[in-house]
Amino acid sequence: MAESLIKLTDCSKTEQYESLVRQLEALVGNEWDVIANMANISAAIKDVFGFLWVGFYIVKDDWLVLGPFQGSIACTRIARGRGVCGIAWQETRTLVVPDVNLFSGHIACSSLSKSEIVVPLVHQDKVWAVLDIDSSQPAHFDDVDAVYLNKIVGLISVV
Repeated sequence: MAESLIKLTDCSKTEQYESLVRQLEALVGNEWDVIANMANISAAIKDVFGFLWVGFYIVKDDWLVLGPFQGSIACTRIARGRGVCGIAWQETRTLVVPDVNLFSGHIACSSLSKSEIVVPLVHQDKVWAVLDIDSSQPAHFDDVDAVYLNKIVGLISVV
């Protein structure tokens, strides 16, 4: 795959994700470096959907530590069980937050963030990273995002 994306317009979110998944499979399929793949995946998601912030946090000891991302500067470390990312890590589940201001314990890295989705990356029943995406629009994320973002993080191998 070339270093550019085909971005579909005038189609459904599902069709956009299906196109993106196929392109990411080609992009990361032969690359073994986890950080390189995280960097390209975060760039591709941000490029296609224009979200406010897209990035990864990697589990290191008892912390989520900032990894590859696209967007403004971000929180560097997040404790287990704190904020949307820390709770998604602790509970090993995807969290969709329609209004971050109503989420108890939300960590506001940007006042522009209105909604958020966090998808854990799991290997051998253990979370080793999370994908965090923020939107400047309230209630931006839904089940379609959750399904396809889980497929996308499944493309990242921890060999």
